[in-house]
Amino acid sequence: MSMKSRERVIAALNHRAPDRVPVDFGATGQSGIAASTLYRLRKALGLKETPVTVIEPFQLLGELDESVRKFLTVDVIGLWSRGNLMGVPNEGWKPWKLPDGTPVLMAGGFKYRVDENGTTYAYPQGDESVPPSLKLPAGGDFFDNIERAPAFDENDLDARRDFGKLFSVFSDEDARHIERESHRLFEETEYGIIMNFGGGGLGDVAIVPGPWEKEPRGIRRLDDWYVAHLLYPEYILELFRMQTDIALKNLAIIKEAVGDRIQAINISGTDFGGQNSELISPELYRTMYKPFHKEMNDWVHRNTSWKTHYHCCGSIARLIDDFVEAGIDILNPVQCSALGMDPQTLKKRYGDKLVFWGGGVDTQKTLPFGTPDQVRGEVRERLEVFSPGGGFVFNTIHNIVAKTPVSNLLAMFDEVKTFNGLK
Repeated sequence: MSMKSRERVIAALNHRAPDRVPVDFGATGQSGIAASTLYRLRKALGLKETPVTVIEPFQLLGELDESVRKFLTVDVIGLWSRGNLMGVPNEGWKPWKLPDGTPVLMAGGFKYRVDENGTTYAYPQGDESVPPSLKLPAGGDFFDNIERAPAFDENDLDARRDFGKLFSVFSDEDARHIERESHRLFEETEYGIIMNFGGGGLGDVAIVPGPWEKEPRGIRRLDDWYVAHLLYPEYILELFRMQTDIALKNLAIIKEAVGDRIQAINISGTDFGGQNSELISPELYRTMYKPFHKEMNDWVHRNTSWKTHYHCCGSIARLIDDFVEAGIDILNPVQCSALGMDPQTLKKRYGDKLVFWGGGVDTQKTLPFGTPDQVRGEVRERLEVFSPGGGFVFNTIHNIVAKTPVSNLLAMFDEVKTFNGLK
């Protein structure tokens, strides 16, 4: 029996075999596509050449419109918070051009300057009276954080003071936005809906430097940050306690705003793995992160029907059992190219415990540098491994980057359609 997209997603999230593999493309900040690549894809599909809305400005990700979703048989749509990582609302769109000339629309509060070398600097909360927080090199494809915090004094460390302006409880306006969007997406579309929250991203190194914060202070340099886990563990734990308390308040606000209109919620975007190993030891994860993750997941499971979605790149094989014990429902992006992340092993060991959201094709090598036939072969292999019995949402391994050949994207989606019996 043919399912609608939302039914298909719900079945997969509950480890039931849907009528076909559900597809995510662009629903989250870790399963999207560079705006410049989306512009070229739209052109290849024969769609009207219009500026691409940059839904996530840090990574310059483009927002799909309905025509693209329908052509690519997408089943999931994202509910985005009102604010973005630059600290301005995603509204009041204005025209801009990426370094490669791609016409885009940026949030109206986006303020920037370009230096003599062509580097673009963006200001936190659009406030040009403070130093810029992000930079986009000439010819670059996404923004990088700028280290702005003054040197910290190890005798004057106060996590709640230092990070007190980085995390906050949703305003009434934020809550109304979430409520309106949840009604619109639930009532006007048939897609499965994932909330892009991310407020439980403890230690997320994209956030630690404070991209939307005007005057960061404390331990913000990434090398200092990692070392602080060993030198100043009380500082880190106090920060995580504060962040978790705020996240729990925001989860309650989201629950009141959306009810059961969403099917999944992204809790965290923190990466714990590199290409060949974990970035922290399993023991450190268990003592410093796992208790807070479990607290947030337990709240979601007690109070809602949602599934918890965690993004975590890299080689994390030794952490997955702990993820399961912490109550994580969905693992993304499933980086099969990293050491120890063999797809068959993952499916065999965790296929009944975790939903794999991603893993469909490698975005480091195969998709940007392979041939269309190589893309097809890898996509087919991953679909055959991950799809049996549900528990799989097809997506690439992380975002589709700029300069990815459109021919490879078309090959990827054509193979998905073929596997799903749509051709």
